[in-house]
Amino acid sequence: MANTGNEVLSWTSQDPRQSQLFGSYGVLYRFQTDTNNQGQTITTLWRAIRANKEDRVAKLEWAPNGGLGRAVIGKSTLPMADLVRRDPRVLDGRIFNGPDGYQYRWRPSHNSYNDVVDQNENVIAFYRPIRPQRYNIGEVYGELHFVRNAGAGVVMHPPLMDTVTVTAMLYRFVTAYGL
Repeated sequence: MANTGNEVLSWTSQDPRQSQLFGSYGVLYRFQTDTNNQGQTITTLWRAIRANKEDRVAKLEWAPNGGLGRAVIGKSTLPMADLVRRDPRVLDGRIFNGPDGYQYRWRPSHNSYNDVVDQNENVIAFYRPIRPQRYNIGEVYGELHFVRNAGAGVVMHPPLMDTVTVTAMLYRFVTAYGL
């Protein structure tokens, strides 16, 4: 898949729960993981809205054993597992419902990327692992590509872009730990 027309975000850190996604204009998303006073691990996804201003996109509350817990995205609360449901049709594929009500799937592709496809099998985004490269923001281990004009052409709209970013982190996590 060519980069033409794609929004490419470089992804720092091997641990997606403590990482940043940035482009040529700076950091767009930031995953911050902390442990609260009760000992619960919580990952917050922040999106830059302008210089020195971020909005919280999601809060992921991990299970006590380090497994999937619950996600709070906007005003919705749901099990994290609902964002990475196993796809019975695709080995290592995962299904999630988008904010638009449509079903999307993460799936491995033939070129060692992981694709997000819409209900019509259009690749709307993909994650590409890369050989670690050092940047001033941090060491980059992968790239998250958003395919601007694929499918309905809405992947760059914040609700869907945010959901793809949250599910990308969870997909990386569940595949790394075999969950």
